[in-house]
Amino acid sequence: MGDGAVVLWVHGGGWYSRDSTDVSLFELLGMRVVHARYRLSGEATWPAQLDDLRDEARAARLPGSPLIVAGASAGAHLALHVGLRGVDRPGDVDAVLAFEPPVDPLAPDWPRARVEGNPWHRLLGHVPAPGDAATLDCTVTRHVGTGTPVLLMHGMSDAAVPPTQTLGLAAALLAASHPVHVTVTDGAHGEVNLHRPDVDAVVRRFLAAQTAAVIPNVDGRRQRQPEGIHPQSGALSS
Repeated sequence: MGDGAVVLWVHGGGWYSRDSTDVSLFELLGMRVVHARYRLSGEATWPAQLDDLRDEARAARLPGSPLIVAGASAGAHLALHVGLRGVDRPGDVDAVLAFEPPVDPLAPDWPRARVEGNPWHRLLGHVPAPGDAATLDCTVTRHVGTGTPVLLMHGMSDAAVPPTQTLGLAAALLAASHPVHVTVTDGAHGEVNLHRPDVDAVVRRFLAAQTAAVIPNVDGRRQRQPEGIHPQSGALSS
């Protein structure tokens, strides 16, 4: 099933610490997992984290193999940036898996994102604000349109990152013609994880479709088969 795919896993921790997540499911599926490192917000502000992860992806990827970027919470935010914006060019990441991603610090229903000292403040070096270049750049919804397939999962009881963050991003991705697979299910922050049978099943189905869709050219580079082969393309479930 893995077809030699590389999964670049981006850790969470609010951009200011490093959490640990068991992602052995990817290895069970025959994929090579690389745990990415990036500067925390106490070491450097945005966009240093994106720069670091692009370097990590360059070192991790293998010629002719699918490159998948995945992460949870703050790591999901960063994974989405790498996946949607690309490593060296838009479209050179084959899929993104994002669990409980914070994506828009200016969302009206998330005033805590604009409180002094919150994780977004630490990431940017200042409180997020309309019209601020760094705020706009780190907002995921501003970087849709590259066609990268995305899996989004979120818990309905998430008090740390509102599930509307995932739903808003899903709408933006669908409007920009991305293949989108989104599940909003029961659970608080951190409870929508790869150990859950329901999450496991969704991830397996998504990865099977995406790795099968990537075929090598004669020169070893990857190309994606026509979108029509994806039975889940654009699927929206809850």
